[in-house]
Amino acid sequence: MGRTARLSRFMLSVPGAAFIVLVIVLIIPALFADLIAPHDPYKANIRSRLEPPFLFGGTTEFILGTDRLGRDVFSRIIHGAKFALGISMVGILLGAVVGTALGLIAGFLRGWWDATIMRAVDITFALPSILLALALASVSGPSFELVIFVVIFVIWGYFARQVRAETLALRELDFVARARVLGASEYRIMWKYILPNIVNTIVVLGTLQIGVVIILEATLSFLGIGIPRPTPAWGLLVADGRQLIVSSWWISFFPGLAILLTVMSVNVLGDALRDVLDPKSRSV
Repeated sequence: MGRTARLSRFMLSVPGAAFIVLVIVLIIPALFADLIAPHDPYKANIRSRLEPPFLFGGTTEFILGTDRLGRDVFSRIIHGAKFALGISMVGILLGAVVGTALGLIAGFLRGWWDATIMRAVDITFALPSILLALALASVSGPSFELVIFVVIFVIWGYFARQVRAETLALRELDFVARARVLGASEYRIMWKYILPNIVNTIVVLGTLQIGVVIILEATLSFLGIGIPRPTPAWGLLVADGRQLIVSSWWISFFPGLAILLTVMSVNVLGDALRDVLDPKSRSV
C-alpha cells in the first residue's frame, strides 16, 4: 500500500480524528487567539471574580468561569495555547537541529566523535531538568528564554540517539559505498544521502516530543520558574487555582484538562504518523 493510501486511511481512522482534535484544541486557538477569545485575558474585573462556569450556575458571559481577579478562564486558556504551541515549535525545532546534526556526526564518523557526543547525551539524561531550571531561574529569573533553553537541553539527546542509531545502519548500505566510490565527501554523504532517509523518523520523533514539551513547560510555569506572570500559560493557570481548588475548582481544572487533551492527541498523532511514515514499525 502506498504512502498516499495509508495517509487517507489514517485521516479516516480514530488517530485521524485525534489529529482533527489536535488542530481544534491547539493550533486554531493558538493562531487566532485574539479573534476567538471573548475577553481580554489580562484584564481584571473584581466585580466578576470567582464566577462559576455556565453549566454550574454561572453566566454565558464567562462560560468556563473567572479566576480570583475576575479574568475569563476560557480566554486565558485560548491564549495559553498560543504560548504552548510557540514554545513547543521553537524548542523542538532547535532541539531537533542540534540533536540531528550531532547524531549524524556520531553515527557516521564514529571514533572519538561518537564517544564524546554519546557521553554528552548520557550527561544530559542524567541531569534533572527541573533542578537545572531552578538553578538558572535563581540567577536570571523566569523567562521565555529559560524555558526554551531547558526544552532544548531535555530533548536534543533523544534526537541525537535515534539519528545515530539509524545512521549506523544506513552507513553500511550499498548506496553509501557507491557514493564513496564516486568520490563524494563524508560531509556530502551525511547531508545528501543519509539525512533524507531519516527525515520521517525526525518528524515522528518531533511530533511525539510536543507532548513532552507541553508538560515540561506547564511544570516549570506551575513551579514559578517558567513563563513569567501575567502571561496566561497553562501551567500558571493551574497554579493560580491550587489554593482555591475546593471552592473554585474550575480555575485549575479546565487548564489542566486542556493540557491532558492536547498531550493525548499529540501522542496518538505521533503513533499514527509512525505507522504512516514507517509501516515496518507498526505493532502486530
